[in-house]
Amino acid sequence: MAALLYLGAGLGMCVVRLLNHRQGTEVKEARITQKDFPYVLAMIILDIAAPVFLMVGLTLSSAAHASLLGNFEIVATSLIALLIFQESIGKRLWAALALITLASIILSVEDLSSFTFSLGSLFVLLSCICWGFENNCTRKLAIKDPMDIVILKGFGSGLGALFLALFLKETLSGIGYILGALMLGFVAYGLSIFFYVRAQRELGAARTSAYYALAPFIGVGLSFAIFREMPNASFLVALGIMIAGAYLASSEDHAHLHEHPAITHEHRHSHKDPHHSHSHSDSFAGEHSHVHTHMPLAHSHHHTPDIHHGHIH
Repeated sequence: MAALLYLGAGLGMCVVRLLNHRQGTEVKEARITQKDFPYVLAMIILDIAAPVFLMVGLTLSSAAHASLLGNFEIVATSLIALLIFQESIGKRLWAALALITLASIILSVEDLSSFTFSLGSLFVLLSCICWGFENNCTRKLAIKDPMDIVILKGFGSGLGALFLALFLKETLSGIGYILGALMLGFVAYGLSIFFYVRAQRELGAARTSAYYALAPFIGVGLSFAIFREMPNASFLVALGIMIAGAYLASSEDHAHLHEHPAITHEHRHSHKDPHHSHSHSDSFAGEHSHVHTHMPLAHSHHHTPDIHHGHIH
């Protein structure tokens, strides 16, 4: 199933790119280059390894324990972003991450008193750490074309998972199941990863993961709307905590005097952004992508750890 979902993401995004090209609606983005390959390779390998660790963990522990520990991915992503990739995380965001993690724990476990740490728990934590590193590798690629990232991630992780499934002698299902899984993969994985990368470009890895944790609550909301499954009391408590955490994350006001060093790079931008005041020999309207140079600049304004604000605090 994992292989089909990822392959559906890659195939679906290829179709979207082809349609955009034929209709002339394709927006120029910076393409992935050879110097990006280490992050691409790490992203794919980690995306293959994480489900393997999770699968081993599930065989050695209960599903409830795995679901509870799975919430560590948010924390792992944030810690890796802070300690290794030097992404700034203030007290307000730490409080938001704590509330969001607590809400996710309440939603994912029924009997906390029965929780025990085991070898299976260790493998689940390893899967979370892999996904934490994978999220940060994706963040390093967020300056590039999100469609390229989805296609590479979809085919790379999908083929890797497929080879693993064949090695484990798993059988393929019928054509209807395969087509359904591919279509689901395009929506649930392809579009999800595309918007996730776009969010990372503006918010950074930690903040994007915080908002991404809202997914289980959206799932419960859809189950109520479609299947009329009534949420229980623990969901309502977790929802209140999650709303508080989301408010703290979204209302973060981070502004101070900071310096931008001279840098030359390529990414999608517009000249409405004060960081892109360079001139062109040709007229460019709207968003476009090309190699450009930023001159040294010092100013103060509200900002997030986007591609231009990775400075150390």
